[in-house]
Amino acid sequence: MPKIVDPESRRADVADALFRLAAREGLHRVSLRTVAAEAGLNVGSVRHYFESQAELMRFAMRSMIDRVSARVRQRVEALGDPAELTARERKKAAAELLCELLPLDEQRRAEVTVFLEFAIAARTDPTLADLAREADEGTRALVRRVLAASEVDDRELEVRRLTALLDGLSFDGVLHPDSLTPRQAAAVVRSHLDSL
Repeated sequence: MPKIVDPESRRADVADALFRLAAREGLHRVSLRTVAAEAGLNVGSVRHYFESQAELMRFAMRSMIDRVSARVRQRVEALGDPAELTARERKKAAAELLCELLPLDEQRRAEVTVFLEFAIAARTDPTLADLAREADEGTRALVRRVLAASEVDDRELEVRRLTALLDGLSFDGVLHPDSLTPRQAAAVVRSHLDSL
């Protein structure tokens, strides 16, 4: 009797293999063949679910965005009504929300590493540009939400400033994990929020 495979589950497994490979060796090492080997499949099986490498890359980037967005949404929902929190609790919650985008543990380090690889690829690959733009807009939307209760003179300028801080901490955390520890990165976010 032939084995029944759930197509969406198999596509997700292949995307996870791509994440592992890209985090470990870089996106430039990703091909249908290397992803198939990482997933323990033959290339024909991967081609059954993805017609091309471009389709696989889009699916993986979309999966990455959806994964991080779902985690942030869960954290927001768990907070409940921000009006019921003290100022200190709101500030702590804001820092925790923003830290979801930073490489502070193995899972987030892999996600940020792969996301940076995708963002760089999107610079020259028009098939990924819309997803990179969506991720950037999502980050700014989260920052706007965090800043909603703050009193700043120019909210959009502060959104840009805080987004740039998160981008810089992400980049530093991936490239120089020994010189920027997760604790230090979180402390920078908290310090910036304290300054507002």
